[in-house]
Amino acid sequence: MKDITLKEIAAKLGISITTVSKALKNYPDVSEKTKKAVIELAQKLHYTPNSFAVNLRTKESKTIGLIIPEVVHHFFSNVVNAIIDEAEKNGYLVIILQSNETLALEKKQVELLINKRVDGIIMSLSNESNNDDHIIEIINRAIPFVMFDKIAKLSKCSKVIINDQKAAFNAVQHLIDNGCKKIAHIRGPLNPQNAIDRYIGYKKALEKNNIPFDTNLVYTCANVTFQEGKDFAKQIIEEHADIDGIFAITDLVAVGTLAYFNEHKIKVPEQVAVIGFSNWFMSQVLTPKLSTIEQPSHQMGVESFHLLLEEMQCHKEGIPFTPRTIELETSVIVRESSIKSK
Repeated sequence: MKDITLKEIAAKLGISITTVSKALKNYPDVSEKTKKAVIELAQKLHYTPNSFAVNLRTKESKTIGLIIPEVVHHFFSNVVNAIIDEAEKNGYLVIILQSNETLALEKKQVELLINKRVDGIIMSLSNESNNDDHIIEIINRAIPFVMFDKIAKLSKCSKVIINDQKAAFNAVQHLIDNGCKKIAHIRGPLNPQNAIDRYIGYKKALEKNNIPFDTNLVYTCANVTFQEGKDFAKQIIEEHADIDGIFAITDLVAVGTLAYFNEHKIKVPEQVAVIGFSNWFMSQVLTPKLSTIEQPSHQMGVESFHLLLEEMQCHKEGIPFTPRTIELETSVIVRESSIKSK
């Protein structure tokens, strides 16, 4: 079936195209009788407005693009839900794309969103991304743009973040306060800014407490997975039998370490205390329950959308917009995996 046009409805009813358009928009200068006839025929013929034509006229698509590294991650799923909810309240649809942590796919997705003429883009970068050409392209085209969580510090756009250095410092300080003296760090890949900052926070906590930094106690994930947590836990115990604390880049990795320790009868926290990052829901149902850093994922989604909405409104009205950064608070969630008996 071909699409029905206003012209065809007008011809069938013997009225002008303008009158049909006004009737569908409930203009007061069209009679109720005419409105009723137009609406009934439009429904009968399954008429839908040409969104492309509407977009050209209003210069709005009422859609935004959202690019995230992965959908299945608890943190990102919470962010996505918050953005969708806020977008719907404000009359926007969200196109959700997953980069699978790859730069090549992320670039294709940015190109797609630009070609779709979305009103704005929200993005958390893949592990391979930085201030690359596709990011510069978004900014140079003056498309409203917000980064969250995994960002490029040099990009001139709005950002919603946490202080990863401070949060990591607090996690490691908590382990030290509970008696840990030799702490390993299972870090993220070398490129993402949040992995870099959590690593720096780990080092700063050691330095403040006069604990020597040892590069041999740092283990680098390639993909930040459960299995890497298990594998590194085994490696850490084999290489450092006297280890008494582990700070993991995420809860998923930390859960992997707990799984290995449980399987091999290594007592947590008596022998090794463990703390993760993000407060994944699974961290509360493990044995022992996992200590972690509360990362406000829902709030990050809400703030990201409203920051984008503000820029989109300024863009629409021709008002200059100055990008800004919103930093959200984190906190240490203390559970069984890190409290050593005195």
